[in-house]
Amino acid sequence: MAKHNPAGILLIATNPVDVLTYAAWKLSGFAAGRVIGSGTVLDTSRFRYLLSRHFGVDARSIHAYIIGEHGDSEVPVWSLANIAGMRLPEFCQAQDLAYDPRAMEEIFLQTRDAAYRIIERKGATYYAVAAGLMRITQAILRNQSTVLSLSSVINDYYGISDVCFSLPTVIDRGGVEKVLRLELNPEEIERLRHSAKVLKTTIGSLDLG
Repeated sequence: MAKHNPAGILLIATNPVDVLTYAAWKLSGFAAGRVIGSGTVLDTSRFRYLLSRHFGVDARSIHAYIIGEHGDSEVPVWSLANIAGMRLPEFCQAQDLAYDPRAMEEIFLQTRDAAYRIIERKGATYYAVAAGLMRITQAILRNQSTVLSLSSVINDYYGISDVCFSLPTVIDRGGVEKVLRLELNPEEIERLRHSAKVLKTTIGSLDLG
């Protein structure tokens, strides 16, 4: 039976969100750009908040992303992280501050592991997830062409294809308008490929027909 091609949008939030986004795309008949996972939108928001607290600036002035899997293999894009257009080491130099790579790694670990700590204390992460989903649905319903770190079908991204994970993505009323192609450094590329491999191993264990 031929699959139909619905005009709506599927928004996936349940974990493992990247695997389920891929499965939803494969099984639904929806076009790839109309299946979106909440991905690392919350991780990216936490990342920016922790960086803002460390550097003493408003989180809205910080541009930094968590990409790849929403989970243990997610990747912080340190090479492009900036404050008002200044890379973090440059910002520190201009402000006569010390740039501490160990502190940056700790910020990433806090970002990655935040959900585990919240679940230990509260049993779930309801409110933060709800806020993230509200931001995504606003961007879609208001046709805002907003850039968010969302999970969608990836094709030929540093040689990675046929998997869903998070990248900065322009979304509007039609779903995914464009996946932005970041100029990653070699270490980040390798970590992103590892993240894709982790996800593909899980996807490969599923019966998706």
